[in-house]
Amino acid sequence: MLKLYGTPPTRVLRVIWLLNELGLEYELIPVDLMQGEHYQPDFLALNPAAKVPVLVDGDQVITESAAIPLYLAEKYPQAGFIPSAVEERAQMHRWNFFLVTEIEQPLWRIARHTFLYPEEKRLPQDVDLARQECRGMLTVLERHMQEREYLVGDRLSVADFNAAYTLDWANEEEMLGDAPRLREYLKAMYARPTAPPTIAVAFAAMES
Repeated sequence: MLKLYGTPPTRVLRVIWLLNELGLEYELIPVDLMQGEHYQPDFLALNPAAKVPVLVDGDQVITESAAIPLYLAEKYPQAGFIPSAVEERAQMHRWNFFLVTEIEQPLWRIARHTFLYPEEKRLPQDVDLARQECRGMLTVLERHMQEREYLVGDRLSVADFNAAYTLDWANEEEMLGDAPRLREYLKAMYARPTAPPTIAVAFAAMES
């Protein structure tokens, strides 16, 4: 059985979504980041970068939350989440890279400088810069999604599932106020019966 290491609301949710969409059975193995379980030798043997998620599929160990869904979609092509035309595949990769570099990275900087780093290491000015940068890139995506149902072509691709999680994160930071089309898109994606919990729901479950 597939083994997935990680605990919501981390980016393990991206992988859970693809697993749900593909109807695959898997074992979810929690990794308590606050207790430093990602630094234990057994976990570091899987991912020396000490990051979640990690997917173990037999002898294959795959890391990076944007890469694992691509692996699953390629392994199970019957779902059609990888475009068949090379031109559309190129666009799918384009938007996947855009999401993780241009939108997710400023969101990650905000998280580090608001609650992850010790207070003496936090830089409020970097939070302000990251918000500005993130909003600018969200505007790019908002324009792209005008008159579009999906990020690429006329059907769902891996890019859409990665985008939904990233936009949910941006929404938690209240950065979709000027992006009505992205809000609609986000709502439609999480209305899917296979959708994982939102970040807010996952946090609430941790606290209950």
